Amino acid sequence: MSTLPNCPKCNSEYTYQDREMLVCPECAHEWSNIDKDSAEETGERVFKDANGNILQDGDTVTVIKDLKVKGSSLVVKVGTKVKGILLVDGDHDIDCKIKGVGAMQLKSEFVKKTNK
Repeated sequence: MSTLPNCPKCNSEYTYQDREMLVCPECAHEWSNIDKDSAEETGERVFKDANGNILQDGDTVTVIKDLKVKGSSLVVKVGTKVKGILLVDGDHDIDCKIKGVGAMQLKSEFVKKTNK
């Protein structure tokens, strides 16, 4: 019998699995059930969106927060759909092109994965 990890937010031992996510019934925190050790062993970095969904090259994402473009008066608005992302290492881990703005980099914490 395998044991599930305690909640990383409140350390509750009463976590349960719901599909690919782990859930804490005490604080309602949800997190991905990906084994971090196996990802580290293969040397791969796992990229996740704001909801904890795994991102891959070519995915379509939606911006969840107004983002000011540094060095410009442009703003990427909430709900902007970005198609064909490219995942890269670094602080800003998504390379993409946005209509009306051009090529730029985003942080995965400010996007959510959408269906194509």
